[in-house]
Amino acid sequence: MTATEETADNLALIGALVRGARQNKGLTQAQLGEQLGTSQSAVARIEQGAQNVSFEMLTRVSAALDSEIISVGPPRHSHLRVTGGQPLSGSIEVNSSKNAAVALLCASLLNRGTTVLRNVARIVEVERIVAVLRSIGASAQWSDDGHDLTIRVPDTIDMTHIDADAARRTRSVIMFFGPLLSRLPEFQLPYAGGCDLGIRTIEPHLIALRPFGLDVTATSGHYNATAQKAVSSDLTVVLTERGDTVTENAIMAAARHDGTTTIRNASPNYMVQDLCFYLELLGVVVEGIGTTTLRIHGVSVIDRDVEYVVSEDPVEAMSLLTAGIVTNSEITVTRVPIEFMEIELATLSEMGLRYSLTSEYLSRNGRTRLVDVTVHPSELHAPHDKIHPMPFPGLNIDNLPFFAVIAACAEGKTLIHDWVYENRAIHLTDLTRLGADVRLLDAHRLDISGPTHWVGSEVICPPALRPAVVILLAMLAARGESVLRNVDIIARGYEQLQERLVELGAKIETFRD
Repeated sequence: MTATEETADNLALIGALVRGARQNKGLTQAQLGEQLGTSQSAVARIEQGAQNVSFEMLTRVSAALDSEIISVGPPRHSHLRVTGGQPLSGSIEVNSSKNAAVALLCASLLNRGTTVLRNVARIVEVERIVAVLRSIGASAQWSDDGHDLTIRVPDTIDMTHIDADAARRTRSVIMFFGPLLSRLPEFQLPYAGGCDLGIRTIEPHLIALRPFGLDVTATSGHYNATAQKAVSSDLTVVLTERGDTVTENAIMAAARHDGTTTIRNASPNYMVQDLCFYLELLGVVVEGIGTTTLRIHGVSVIDRDVEYVVSEDPVEAMSLLTAGIVTNSEITVTRVPIEFMEIELATLSEMGLRYSLTSEYLSRNGRTRLVDVTVHPSELHAPHDKIHPMPFPGLNIDNLPFFAVIAACAEGKTLIHDWVYENRAIHLTDLTRLGADVRLLDAHRLDISGPTHWVGSEVICPPALRPAVVILLAMLAARGESVLRNVDIIARGYEQLQERLVELGAKIETFRD
């Protein structure tokens, strides 16, 4: 990364922090400018990352907003203080997909031309992949408003200087296997990290990529990969796991394979579809998008200048809808990708939720179907059957945790079966600290009885993204004051979630010890 790119990124990050603190304080740009003795346009430039900011100005901004924009010394964890029991109201728009964004960033390695990704979520997970891309020689520049990302990949990729720290902090780095095997005869990748959700092997990825000539051996802290020529021009790959990232890895390997690849038992989920739409712009023919059998006609060289708009995130949509449901509020969530929310809404309808939908319209990518969803205050009851996730088109695996807090608001007993992950159900038992009746039957099953009389409490954030957000949403329902400690993990998957909930009427403030 050049010094200019690093400066631009730092300014954009400062701008995002200022914007979030200002919105949390309820000030307009003009009002903040008046307190600082400057103009509204100057504040706007700071928030866009388009203006150099002195240490003295940052100190004044911090004082005006009563928020620690900068700190000196070791980093300190952020905590949230929530005053619950407040009704929410208004409308909120769904942001773009984190999981689609990281897949598209990895896929940009396939293209020798320029990739412009628009409407990219500015979250920690994305920033880590961007850091890895830059460390191996790619140029990645954010637009002035911080929403769009322009990526240029050099002809020669240098893996010797890979940012191992950033790579180890995200499981998404395993999606470098697929695109890199067409670029390099051998390379190393650091072990992948991510949320604490139990043991997750990469063996399904290796099974999917061996037909393309990839061989991987594990050493201390790294995967050593070698890439040979595929045994045949026409390949059939049967995935042993219908996983999203496994499917994406196989698709990216097939995109640069000079032949036709048939992938069976593929995930048709939202991030996989985004990846396929992007590859189509690069000249790769993909048949069967949205099904479990994909036929990909790869091209050996990809060199195109393309733009792609990332689609909306169904998991964030579920998060926002849950905020309205558990607080018994009427809110409207706009730009909901309905194809990936139909099972969730059907399950909620069975539980007694009243909601209304608008007519469908298209996302800015021209492909994803959207609706606006309004949830109304409802008397909820437990469903007749257990709630469990399934690969798409079933109930989204990442959306399952939100049904734990919803079930706690419903009359009766609900069985939540999280068969995918070993630890996630355990993290959800933290709801008991807020008054919920949650019994852990085993590592995968929860017995939840409601309705809950929520009470404020202090909880340390679980080390997993979705359970952490579930605890925050439960605190919105709990009367009195709650404290959620060490909330940094939420920034991995959500852009300014606290500030956006405040816009709906939630009372949340950030503090540090």
